[in-house]
Amino acid sequence: MRREPRRVPRRVRGARPRLPRTRAGRRRLTQAVMAACVLALLPATWLRTTTDGRLRTTADVPRTEVAVVFGAGLWDGEPSPYLAHRLDAAAELYRAGRIEVVLVTGDNSREDYDEPDAMRAYLVRHGVPGARIVSDYAGFDTWDSCVRAKKIFGVDRAVLISQGFHIRRAVALCEAAGVSSYGVGVDDRHDATWYYGGVREILAAGKAAADAVFRPDPRFLGPREPGVERALADASARAGG
Repeated sequence: MRREPRRVPRRVRGARPRLPRTRAGRRRLTQAVMAACVLALLPATWLRTTTDGRLRTTADVPRTEVAVVFGAGLWDGEPSPYLAHRLDAAAELYRAGRIEVVLVTGDNSREDYDEPDAMRAYLVRHGVPGARIVSDYAGFDTWDSCVRAKKIFGVDRAVLISQGFHIRRAVALCEAAGVSSYGVGVDDRHDATWYYGGVREILAAGKAAADAVFRPDPRFLGPREPGVERALADASARAGG
């Protein structure tokens, strides 16, 4: 009796996606892709429309008692170049008499990483008195910083300082958190970090929209802190004295 040779199964390959064969199918696919693109761009469009008219420069920003500087990383314990430029803008506004107090907000989730203290030290070296600097050690992201500025430090109105690719998100989120804001976008050379930040903002816009809608509590809220109130009282006393 003749035996049939055993067939060796072919290697299974990953199935390749196939385009619809019918015109109606291709039309539905095109519509689905276009809808996905529109949905992806909606948060970025929201950021732009809600912050129109709220962006200024250090030369023309309205006089405001409090400025908020967002953390942007440390290099060997010192502010990164991007963060240093933000702090330079805050020091410039202070020297020009456009602000009275600087709230520095950043990450201090580890003992060996302390953005607010590094920011404070930098500002003091650049002429801002320590009594006019208030530190928020739980500014883990932009939403947390904005909510804490309002709920913990009692800030109702502020100038926000960040890079241009981030400032619209900062203004939109602080407005959503109840802080009436103007934003100062710091100029920087368009290097790899700048382009990375711009791409990241497109993705972060979706989270920002969700934060503005659902308004979650920050990772750490804690008790009310009188730092900003005391710094403003000090400024008022010195101005009257």
